[in-house]
Amino acid sequence: MSEEFKNGVNADQEELSPIDCLFDEDNTDPITLFNEKGEKVEFEQIALIPLEDNDDKIYAILKPIETMEGVGEDEALVFEIVESEDDEEEEYLNLVSDLDIIDKVFDVYNKLMDEEDDKNKIDKKKNN
Repeated sequence: MSEEFKNGVNADQEELSPIDCLFDEDNTDPITLFNEKGEKVEFEQIALIPLEDNDDKIYAILKPIETMEGVGEDEALVFEIVESEDDEEEEYLNLVSDLDIIDKVFDVYNKLMDEEDDKNKIDKKKNN
């Protein structure tokens, strides 16, 4: 599995970068990136996760829409949002391979999902 993905455009071929699409709450289009072979790979956005204990970096959990070698059907990948060294306003996605960071990202994600489930249970009890 490649660790290099270049930014693509969203499915409507607008000039929005994948980073812009990630932060657009109304975006429902797939996130399109290109692998090292120049092949288009589309992802479903699962979550954006900030890690405060990791230099306040933000990570994206993305699930491949189509089968991807080395990635199970129920698995997702973690990408770090990185500022370009050449241009401070330019950002790109870098596939994370560090298992400690991946574990931290999914720990935060699972905690957020548990909190959401608890909130929904409380709301449901209030409405009954």
